[in-house]
Amino acid sequence: MNRLLSLAARALPGSTTVRPFLHKLRGVRITGKVFIRDDVYIENEYPECVELDAGCQICLRSVLIAHTRGVGKICVQQDAFIGANCVIIASPGCMLSIGKGAVVAASTTVSSYVPEGTLFGLEKAKPLARVTVPLKMDTEYCDFLAGLRPIKKDSRSGGTS
Repeated sequence: MNRLLSLAARALPGSTTVRPFLHKLRGVRITGKVFIRDDVYIENEYPECVELDAGCQICLRSVLIAHTRGVGKICVQQDAFIGANCVIIASPGCMLSIGKGAVVAASTTVSSYVPEGTLFGLEKAKPLARVTVPLKMDTEYCDFLAGLRPIKKDSRSGGTS
């Protein structure tokens, strides 16, 4: 039943009504009005290990996992914001908190405490290497890796070459 409610919560409309209600039925601890966008995955095995406080927002396709090789806990505190495509993952036996009013930038993986009122995320994407062997459908991965060439930073201009 838990998995059916989880699937329904991921697909049905109602970011502040239906979805939070279905997650409450599953055992997620929700206090006050929260916002849960489409396709958000909230811990299936131990939904009671996730707590969402009033005013928190979880955006499109984010994932909250409270167990990996043991059960942890996740608390998204009051007015915290989790951007789209984030992964929030708790360590076994630990409480992972997203502090009050904190903002987690889109596509960020969080595995440790996010302090209250903090913008937490990665720097902008940057070039990592030149691709000399394109990763086509029939390319062996080891050949792709062997074809990567480091990008050298040009110390005179600050650019890359």
